Amino acid sequence: EVSLVESGGGLVQPGGSLRLSCFASGFTFDNYAMNWVRQAPGDELEWVSGISAFSGQTDYIDSVKGRFTISRDNRRKTLDLQLNNLKPEDTATYYCAKGRFRYPERELRAITNRGQGTQVTVSV
Repeated sequence: EVSLVESGGGLVQPGGSLRLSCFASGFTFDNYAMNWVRQAPGDELEWVSGISAFSGQTDYIDSVKGRFTISRDNRRKTLDLQLNNLKPEDTATYYCAKGRFRYPERELRAITNRGQGTQVTVSV
C-alpha cells in the first residue's frame, strides 16, 4: 500500500524559509516522478512542483520559480521541498504526491496518491 508522510510545515514570517520532507513507502520509489501540490483555504488543489524519477528534470509553477527547490533521495525514499522567501500567498496545506510516470506532469490528473499534508502558514 502506498504511503506518503509529510513533515516540516509551520508558521513563518514573510521572507522566511521552511523545508518540507516526505517519506515514501509501499511502491518502487525510483520508478515514478514525485510532486508537491498545495491547497489554500477555499481554493482548489494546485500543482506546485515535480521531479523526474532520477532527478534529471524538475518543474515549477511560475509563482514559485526561483524561491522553491524540489529534490529527492531515491536511496532514502524521500522527497523534499525547500521553500525560501515565503509570501503570504504561499499559505496552504502542502501534499507530497506520486506521479503516474517517470517524468513529472503539470496536471492533477497525473497524481495517483498523496499524503495527509503539512500546513504552511506565512504571516507576520
